[in-house]
Amino acid sequence: MKADLHSYLKGGRDALLWKLDGLGEYDIRRPLTRTGTNLLGLVKHSAFCETLYFGVVFGRPFEPELPYAGDGADPNADMWATADETREEIVALYRRAIAHADSTIEALALDEVGRVPWWGDAAVTLHRVMIHVIAETQRHAGHADIVRELVDGAAGLLPGNDNLPAGDESWWLDHRRRVEQAALDASGRGNEHVVDDRPLRDRRDVP
Repeated sequence: MKADLHSYLKGGRDALLWKLDGLGEYDIRRPLTRTGTNLLGLVKHSAFCETLYFGVVFGRPFEPELPYAGDGADPNADMWATADETREEIVALYRRAIAHADSTIEALALDEVGRVPWWGDAAVTLHRVMIHVIAETQRHAGHADIVRELVDGAAGLLPGNDNLPAGDESWWLDHRRRVEQAALDASGRGNEHVVDDRPLRDRRDVP
């Protein structure tokens, strides 16, 4: 069971890092939602989460302590990269956090108990922590899917397995047009609204 859980965790990690491939500094950092969601920030945040749940919870602290951890840290400091923080530094941090987490996963049994200070010092097993971090990581991988598609239209699950229907750009434009028209029809506006079938990356209203 541990191997299965670990496999799903590794898949989410790989997807997050893959979403950075082929993009410049601006595009991996640019905020594409009202709350500032961005690709490099998702990686930075995920590194932070791994150090907490597989480090602090089981008395195996990650060293050195991250500067954006603790009560005095700026709110949301782990969700974006400053201009001075390089892509290479944050990716390397994530890989170190992963190695630290994996050492915890390999060393402990699934029924090993740790404590989560930010959950009111609740007692939790490694099994529960792995499920929690899998959910967290896969959720952020989904965020990264959408952000990357907004940046340049690229989509897919993992390298070599996009998990999408086979279709060229024309097929996807037609598909999007049908989805948009269905939404308009359901809203009662019907054909009163002109369907904008350009790719998202070509629209002026996309940040």
